[in-house]
Amino acid sequence: MTSLYEIAAAYREDAHRLADLDLPPEVVTDTLDAMSGELEVKAQNVVFFARDLQATAAAIKDAEEQMAKRRKAIENRARHLLEYVQGCMETAEVQKIECPHFRLAIQAKPPSVDVYEPGLLPAEYMRVPEAPPAAPDKKAIADAIKEGREVPGARLVHGTRLAIS
Repeated sequence: MTSLYEIAAAYREDAHRLADLDLPPEVVTDTLDAMSGELEVKAQNVVFFARDLQATAAAIKDAEEQMAKRRKAIENRARHLLEYVQGCMETAEVQKIECPHFRLAIQAKPPSVDVYEPGLLPAEYMRVPEAPPAAPDKKAIADAIKEGREVPGARLVHGTRLAIS
């Protein structure tokens, strides 16, 4: 099976060869139209496949979001159930429960810091986040260049894109 790239290269070569021959314009146009058929069909098939891949990727993304929500709900439910067991044991003043599969025990945990008034903390206990590195403001640069101003180290680059409508 010939790739789209190979078909496009062959079309370009054939078009250049036809331009070099001394043929009437109608013959050149008819020949190019006939040759473009394979290119158009192949391009359409490639775009159909690309759209199918995009749809599959979107479906996977949606499934990931649904799975993340479900995971979070399951994690929360498990946490609530364990908190429920702990609360019941503490209410009943039961320190240990043993079974063949595991052992439950109410234990003291290491102390944690409760910052109830951050404004009262001395500066030595405050962390100052690092500033993010400077990044070019591409919109401001583009606007300046379009207005005719020189921006050292930057230029406007014109490219192409494939539009599918």
